[in-house]
Amino acid sequence: MRGIHAPMQESAGNTVYYQLKKQIVNMELPPGTALSEKEMSITFNVSRTPVRESFVRLAQEGLVLVLPQRGTRVSLIDPDLVLEAQFMREQLERAVIRLACKQFSPERLDELKSNLSLQQESFLQHDGMAMFELDEQFHRILFEGVNKLGTWTVIQQMNAHLNRSRILWMRTEPRWEHLFEQHRDMYEAICQKDEALADRLMEKHLALSIYNLGLLQKKFPDYFKQPTN
Repeated sequence: MRGIHAPMQESAGNTVYYQLKKQIVNMELPPGTALSEKEMSITFNVSRTPVRESFVRLAQEGLVLVLPQRGTRVSLIDPDLVLEAQFMREQLERAVIRLACKQFSPERLDELKSNLSLQQESFLQHDGMAMFELDEQFHRILFEGVNKLGTWTVIQQMNAHLNRSRILWMRTEPRWEHLFEQHRDMYEAICQKDEALADRLMEKHLALSIYNLGLLQKKFPDYFKQPTN
């Protein structure tokens, strides 16, 4: 049982890695932020080794840059990786919502309905992070409901740059009613078993990521990687 009996060093390394990744994706550590091994070891109350190992793991995922003699920084958001993640999500999520129209159980529909109620509360309270998390949960329920949770896990492995841009937009744009409305319309299409409508709604919903990307690059140029050519 590796997880239960894991060495303290490994446990500390995982804790630092997951906390740092969460802070980077949630934009608590914005793109370009300098990261210090010493400061992070103090913050997380660990030695420098698990911090250094976490930096390496995050660098492999393209979330930090480890620069010799220049230190470590949170990577800039890469628009190419945003577009690639969005492309994958669009192809898979449109297929999944069509499956949901065929085989979603009443129990899963109830989960979506409960999620929508919480979404409505979050945008009325102007809670952007809650809205983001509920958005993610809504889509995860779709994958779980058609027995494609493994596919959802694969999507998450490519989603970091896309999610940073989504969270940046949600912190910039105070009105999220249309997100709730799109989710509600998708729920109703699933209830009606209308595959064609659900497919169109999902396509339109996911296209927001592309539309907002250009606006964010203009508003926050220092947060985004610039083209090399």
